[in-house]
Amino acid sequence: MLKIYGRNNSSNVQKAMWGIGELNLIYERFDVGGAFGKNDQPDYLAMNPNGLVPTLVEGDFVLWESNAIIRYLARRYGSGTLEPADPKNIALANQWMDWQLSVAGPAIFHAFWGLIRTPPEKRNHAAIADSQRKTTEAMTILDAQLGRTAYVAGDRFSMGDIPVGVMAYRFRQLCPDRPALPHLERWFAEIEKRPAFQEHVGSIPLS
Repeated sequence: MLKIYGRNNSSNVQKAMWGIGELNLIYERFDVGGAFGKNDQPDYLAMNPNGLVPTLVEGDFVLWESNAIIRYLARRYGSGTLEPADPKNIALANQWMDWQLSVAGPAIFHAFWGLIRTPPEKRNHAAIADSQRKTTEAMTILDAQLGRTAYVAGDRFSMGDIPVGVMAYRFRQLCPDRPALPHLERWFAEIEKRPAFQEHVGSIPLS
């Protein structure tokens, strides 16, 4: 049985859990990190020396880094489906997964931290506004891609949609004054119907 260590309101844990949900895998999840702590304990650091979440354990196999977990699960349990069959589509899925880490995630960080985890009287409004601007710019790039393909890696939902889908969920809540992004909205309307998204992302308030 798969074991996932990490709190369910972490965007990185949500990515891994959404992938597990798409594949209908049996799992146990343990609350670690944030208010639950435990991620600085020796037994956890022995699995994940970074002290971050999530960490996946499958028998004697241990894996950390959320996108690596998604890729592993897609290859092991969803080859040809969650992991696309065509190498070019796999490459595109990987491209957008890496884009989430290098562009979209850093862009939205200060908006999330400032609006969700900082008391109003202590907020850095300039940093929040700059983060909202950068996030909107990033999502405009995604919107352009989704004007060409139904999903980020082609005509079918794939592992590539999961990390950017989690970011889009946050973007739509944290950037209320965003411009019209019709292709992104069309795509998001499809992914938010997916039961695994609803269970592991859409039903969990930002906190």
